[in-house]
Amino acid sequence: MSTLTELNPWNLLDTLLDTNNRVFRNVCNRAAGRFPPVNVYLDDNATIIDVELPGKTAKDMDLTLESQAVIIADKPADTVDEHGKPTAAKPAWSRRVELPFRVDHDKANAKFINGILRIELPRADAVASHRIKIG
Repeated sequence: MSTLTELNPWNLLDTLLDTNNRVFRNVCNRAAGRFPPVNVYLDDNATIIDVELPGKTAKDMDLTLESQAVIIADKPADTVDEHGKPTAAKPAWSRRVELPFRVDHDKANAKFINGILRIELPRADAVASHRIKIG
């Protein structure tokens, strides 16, 4: 036998508001330029990441490659305090892209052409398997 659950309009309203907030948060972040659009292409040999950055140059960007992730961020503008000393500034935005495999750091490269940052991340060679002697 199935039981009927009581319909709670407040739960439905909460769900609707959460969805609405998520949609508008994404639209507002993109409109404010915080998170540029990113396209990720994956095949057996590499991952290619295209980031749309109109009006930016290669000098404006900072890339960090980890073993299975790449972090794309804008370089913060150089700032000085009231005494003329340089201060550490945080980037306005950063984007971390997780990868499903380890990357060959020596063969990774990035190009900036016509407002598109293209990052090519080739897959690292698989570690050769070997037998372990059981003692």
